[in-house]
Amino acid sequence: MVALALELQRRGHQLVLFTVADAARRLAELPLELVTIGVDAFPLGSVDAAYAELGRLSGVAGLRYSVAYFRRELAMLHDQLPAAITAAGIQLLLVDQLSPAGAMVAEKLGIPFVTISNALPINREASVPPYFTGWLPSRAPWARWRNQLGNALLERLTISLWRDLQEQRRRWGLPSCRHKDQLQSPLLQLAQLPRAFDFPRQRLAGHFHYVGRLADPSGREPLLPDCLNFPWDRLDGRPLIYASLGTLQNGKPEIFEQIAAACIPLDAQLVISMGNPTAMPLDLPGEPLVVAYAPHQQLIARSALVITHAGLNTTLTALGCGVPLLAIPITNEQPGIAARVAYCGAGRMLPLRQLRVERLTAMAKDVLHNPVYRQNAHRLGREIEAAGGVGRAADLIEACL
Repeated sequence: MVALALELQRRGHQLVLFTVADAARRLAELPLELVTIGVDAFPLGSVDAAYAELGRLSGVAGLRYSVAYFRRELAMLHDQLPAAITAAGIQLLLVDQLSPAGAMVAEKLGIPFVTISNALPINREASVPPYFTGWLPSRAPWARWRNQLGNALLERLTISLWRDLQEQRRRWGLPSCRHKDQLQSPLLQLAQLPRAFDFPRQRLAGHFHYVGRLADPSGREPLLPDCLNFPWDRLDGRPLIYASLGTLQNGKPEIFEQIAAACIPLDAQLVISMGNPTAMPLDLPGEPLVVAYAPHQQLIARSALVITHAGLNTTLTALGCGVPLLAIPITNEQPGIAARVAYCGAGRMLPLRQLRVERLTAMAKDVLHNPVYRQNAHRLGREIEAAGGVGRAADLIEACL
């Protein structure tokens, strides 16, 4: 969202970014107008604490925790966002797909809005496995039943969130929603992945567009800490393996331990990013280079393999650089992203419950030495570039204006 905001601002538009205190602190150095909301519900430090807790969870437990967090966020946005948007004189609202409150506020205020799918698109189709599963698509009749059962489980896990939404619509005098797709923009929907990386779909709206990775065209990473001082001189010339569990799923040191042990037999150098500014290097097997943060894109561009939790940012960065992946999904939409990596042939997927050092070593060797994975990663990299990124997204948004 920041990359998109900066691109639109470069084109002469006035941008206002509504956020909470923790995010405002991270964004303070950027040339964007910020409006901080939810100071009482989300005081400084609360989001970081929530992310730290999520980092210790996996599977359904992580999904339940995320739903509870979204309910708190939803209540705050319903309470404070209408007045903030009105005061700022907003004419068009850009809303993350996982923040339906923004869509409802736009509807209440009569403001056009655009849906931005920063994670996996959650647009539901019977032939597409639910985003929180690692299932691959299939045309077999049983697959539709499987998907239906998975969606039923998702409905059960998120029923409290849906009830909150419906109750707020009643209070605001808005018509009841019969299905969740009614909370997507009827004007424009943008997805941060190329079409070739998604499962086959038949029911997307005509105004749904795959635009590829929303990143600064210059390659800059505006949210990365400036004080990285990465020790480039310690890279020894061997093939590079970059491992990261992102900034949310970094509270599971046992996964880092198994990754380090698995890479010992490989003729490669392992760099591990902890994704945490307070993280101290762990006493890990072998001799991995461990840092709190890393220059994400620069390291991935030099890598022969990326080992990841299958966060979409890391995955799209690797594919954009033509680097294959070994995905170890932990929770939320990560299994769905990992399944797409495997489906597209750009890497391998290893479910967390199957994580063993020997299995991880075997998979890493396979991805490193089988050229098909890199060829497919390069193919998807070309697809990402052709999708247009923030430039095409900005073009489509301007067309709405």
